[in-house]
Amino acid sequence: IYRRSFGNINEAKQISLEDALRNKDIHAAFISTENKSHEETIRMFLEAGKHVLVEYPMALSAKAAHELWEMAEQKGKVLHVEHIELLTEEYKQLKKEVAGKDLVKGTLHFTGHVLDENKSGFPAFSGIARLTWLIDLFGDLTVTSATREKQKDKNYSRMTVHFQTANKKPLTWIEERGPGMRREKKINFCFTSGCLENFPEAPRSSVGLFMQDQNLFAKKLLGQVSKEELAAEKWRILRCLDLAEVIQQYCEEPEKIYS
Repeated sequence: IYRRSFGNINEAKQISLEDALRNKDIHAAFISTENKSHEETIRMFLEAGKHVLVEYPMALSAKAAHELWEMAEQKGKVLHVEHIELLTEEYKQLKKEVAGKDLVKGTLHFTGHVLDENKSGFPAFSGIARLTWLIDLFGDLTVTSATREKQKDKNYSRMTVHFQTANKKPLTWIEERGPGMRREKKINFCFTSGCLENFPEAPRSSVGLFMQDQNLFAKKLLGQVSKEELAAEKWRILRCLDLAEVIQQYCEEPEKIYS
């Protein structure tokens, strides 16, 4: 299910959503639509008894995400959320570099082009790939504060989130978007052994990221992923969405005015 119509490709015709839902020969759906429609589309395919692969974020509210996961489990269907940011060689090398080190403090700063929030959702949801990195690298996090600066006339947005790790170490996530901003990630992770300010050199992968992700989906369909791995992935995905919602609530709190 794609966000655009593309007619015929190699004589294969694009079919309608309704046909895909009704067709008994279709057992799985790949959902690549605007973020705001993920929830509704997942729900429709699960109700029709299909397995689902969906781009992140799977929903724009934590409650909806938990409901959809429960629904998939009740129906015995695979609900797979694509998180290719964990499959990049750059990230795999970074994870090796961080492993076993004691964090003192850290910052992950992302910049990128302007997004239409009506379609992509609040930055904590549209930027959940960065939150996923932090959770995967440093374990569970608690939000201590979050703010959002918005300059509508300049189409500029900057969200700053402060976390604490389980060991009470501070982490900061900055998500910044504006016209002409390059898509880029900067890190500054300080450990007791020293600071990491640049991504380690990484080889190119011979298998594309989306293909790696689809292979993982196929393994799930074939029952080749352990219960432990599935449980850890479920926890990570839902925990990140829970935190995204907490961040949004912090950012949307009315400013306290003291007289």
